[in-house]
Amino acid sequence: MILEHNYEIILASKSPRRSQLLSQAGIPFRVEALNVEENYPADMPAEEVPVFLAKKKAHAAKSLLKEDHELILAADSVVILDNKIYEKPVDEADARRILSELSGQEHRVITGVCLVSKEEEIAFGDTTKVKFANLSPREIDYYIKNYQPFDKAGSYAIQEWIGLCKIEKIEGTYANVMGLPVERVWKALEKMLS
Repeated sequence: MILEHNYEIILASKSPRRSQLLSQAGIPFRVEALNVEENYPADMPAEEVPVFLAKKKAHAAKSLLKEDHELILAADSVVILDNKIYEKPVDEADARRILSELSGQEHRVITGVCLVSKEEEIAFGDTTKVKFANLSPREIDYYIKNYQPFDKAGSYAIQEWIGLCKIEKIEGTYANVMGLPVERVWKALEKMLS
């Protein structure tokens, strides 16, 4: 790895997509995910929520830091349309409702990231705008039945059928929509490890 290789990154996330992105970027890590309540103040502006949740996860995982050469990487992604947060769907009907509301609209995906070592903390959010084509009820049913998007904010994953066939435009990074703005994470790691 190009970065200082004597650091050990602890990914405080169960997301297979975040693990995949870090692996593809050649960033070594190990997964140590804790169960953290993903709640936030009701009056918090929607765009502040992902960084708030990423910090909450990182601070909960800080007890995992045993050595000076370790650091925590935590993240949280939200889908926002008209200042409303679309979280993971609770069931098939909820996924159908969410995808119907996103259909034909431009929404924002904001991923909050928090990196914590024993001495330092860096937290930031990254935004990507995503424009969906119109989704027919048949297409929505097909997607839900074949891709089971129940563990995904906004009921979809950009790397699946819906991202390939029904997204007209993205403004920002693809990796951010997948769950981690790797380019920004890389810059933050360079800063922390220099």
